[in-house]
Amino acid sequence: MEQESELVTGEAVVLDVRAAKLASRGLAMMVDVALQLIALFVAMLVLSQVAVFGDEALALTLFLVTVVLIMVGYPVIFETLSRGRTLGKMALGLRVVRTDGGPVRFRHALVRGLAGFFVDFWALGMLGVVAVVTSLLSPNGRRVGDYLAGTLVIRERMPASRTPYVGMPPQLAYWASQLDLTRLPNDLALAVRQYLSRTSELRPEAAEALGYGLAQQVAAEIGAPVPPGVPSWAYLSAVLAERRRRDQAKLQPAVQYGPPAGQSYPQPYPQAPAPVAQPETPPEPAPENPFAPPG
Repeated sequence: MEQESELVTGEAVVLDVRAAKLASRGLAMMVDVALQLIALFVAMLVLSQVAVFGDEALALTLFLVTVVLIMVGYPVIFETLSRGRTLGKMALGLRVVRTDGGPVRFRHALVRGLAGFFVDFWALGMLGVVAVVTSLLSPNGRRVGDYLAGTLVIRERMPASRTPYVGMPPQLAYWASQLDLTRLPNDLALAVRQYLSRTSELRPEAAEALGYGLAQQVAAEIGAPVPPGVPSWAYLSAVLAERRRRDQAKLQPAVQYGPPAGQSYPQPYPQAPAPVAQPETPPEPAPENPFAPPG
C-alpha cells in the first residue's frame, strides 16, 4: 500500500511523490535476498574446496568476509551505481532518494547497507522484525537505515494520471452559453475538474456533499445559481465545458485574406448577404430527472 508524500527541496519546492510502503518494499527485499542467497551458495561451494585442500581457519575467515561483502556490498554497490535501485527495486519500480528529493550517493548507500545488516535485518534485526516494526510506525514506510541516512524509498512507476472528460449536458447547453465565466478563478476550476475526475471513486453521499459545496462556490463567483432539479455534478460539468469551449475559441485565430502589398484587386468580390436572423426556438422542456450520475 502506498501513499502520497511531500518532499521539500533545498529551493523550498514541494515535490509530490508516492512513498513505497511495507508491501512493495517487502517484495523487493525478497528478490534481493534470493539473489544474495544464490551468491552465498556459490561462494560456499568455492570456499569448501579451499577448506578441503587448504587451511580451515583461512576458509572460515574468507567465508565471513564473503558474507559481509554480499549482504552489505550488494545493496551498497547497486544503489550507488544505479542511483538508488537494487535488482529487487528495479523489478518493483522503486528507488531510494534523499529526503530532499535528490539522488543518493555512496555515503547514503553505505549507511543504509550497514544499518540494514546490523540493525534492520540480520545481526540485531531479528530477521527483519526491527525493519517491519519501524516501517509500520513510520508515515512514509522508512526503516532505521532510512532515518540514519536521510533517505526515502519512493515508487517510480505510477499509473498515468487520467484527464477527466468534461462533457456538456445537452439540457444545459443553451443555459451555459449565457453565463459570464470571466470571474471564475482558475484554482476553483481546477478543484471542480479534480472532483469530476474522482466522482466515480467516492461514496455517493460524499460525492453529493462535495459537489454541492463546489457548486455553491461556483455559483457565488459567476452569479448563476444551480437551476432547479439539476444535480451538482451536471451544473459543474456544464460550467467547465462552456469555459473550455470559450478558451478553445480564443485560441483559433481568425484567418483574413487580402491582396498582396502594393496591389489591389481589379474588381472586388461581391459580399455575401448577411444571414437573416432566425428567431430562437425555446428549448424543449427536459423530462423528469434527465441526468444520470457519471460513470
